[in-house]
Amino acid sequence: MEHDGRAREPDKRTLRREFLSVRNRLTDDDVAATSRALAERALELPELARARTVAAYVSVGTEPGTPALLDALRARGARVLLPALLPDNDLDWGEYAGPDSLARVRRGGKMALLEPSGARLGPDAVAAADVVLLPGLAVDARGMRLGRGGGSYDRVLARLERAGARPRLVVLLYDTEVVAHVPAEAHDKPVHAVVTPSGVRRFPDA
Repeated sequence: MEHDGRAREPDKRTLRREFLSVRNRLTDDDVAATSRALAERALELPELARARTVAAYVSVGTEPGTPALLDALRARGARVLLPALLPDNDLDWGEYAGPDSLARVRRGGKMALLEPSGARLGPDAVAAADVVLLPGLAVDARGMRLGRGGGSYDRVLARLERAGARPRLVVLLYDTEVVAHVPAEAHDKPVHAVVTPSGVRRFPDA
């Protein structure tokens, strides 16, 4: 699926529906297999090898799987921070201490999320991260990320900028979600790299 940015460019909402439709056709076996490959590729990143603190997230449903990666980062000695969704769609953070430290939470009609069950560290805790692993639906040749539209990570990125923090930004996706172009707005920030089950692509202008 390639979009070159010329006439009648699909809007973000349309693209989100298209990418989610493809994801929703994946089986549990598909997700499990790509989860293992994704962890292997991500662990090859020098940024993650050096990172003392990594802000990550727990994948749900047919998102590219993160559990194997979270456990591998923790086994390496990295401090792993995970988000907890606040009522206004901002993110608080807690420390990952293994699968037993996660609680299933459902807010309103939204899908159930797995969040850290321990102490909350506050929204500003993300500024301590050396690497921030971002969810998304697609990334383009410029490193522009298409998110789900809730705005939670736009707030995270704005908070990092205000704090003067410059972590490496890495998005985790399936191979088919690296595309030529996604719509971008003035506040959208490019990521430094995308990791897919088949490899890593870097965006040097980010």
